[in-house]
Amino acid sequence: MIKQIHAGKRRFMNLLLLADEQLSMIERYLGRGDMFVMYEGECAVAVAVVTDEGGGVCELKNIAVGPDWQGRGLGKHLVEFLCGHYGRSFRTMIVGTGETRRTMGFYERCGFARSHRIKNFFTDNYDHPIVEDGVVLSDMIYFSRKL
Repeated sequence: MIKQIHAGKRRFMNLLLLADEQLSMIERYLGRGDMFVMYEGECAVAVAVVTDEGGGVCELKNIAVGPDWQGRGLGKHLVEFLCGHYGRSFRTMIVGTGETRRTMGFYERCGFARSHRIKNFFTDNYDHPIVEDGVVLSDMIYFSRKL
């Protein structure tokens, strides 16, 4: 079951921090974003935040699946739900990520195509090096998907 969360978004910070490990960066978009939480029974197992970027574009700012629930297709299911939900109001969904095979492959399997790059995003915006899958991240790689 997937529910939209309107109040008390910070109670899901443990999940949000899996995808974006700096609290100050999450706080930049959390207040203006729509939050969705996937539950298995009473347990929150995945979270996503989507923002309106204007011009018919929405951005998937954060998506994370709890460690005990990864590898079961829940992330892809959540992305498909979000694309269906936002397809009624937006033309395109974008998402930015670090340049790692695993994460970029996930978005490609979800129907996203590479769009553009923001040079030095991670080094310019985070107060410490961000390491994912053994790679120190520098550029933000953007993907887009028509809705």
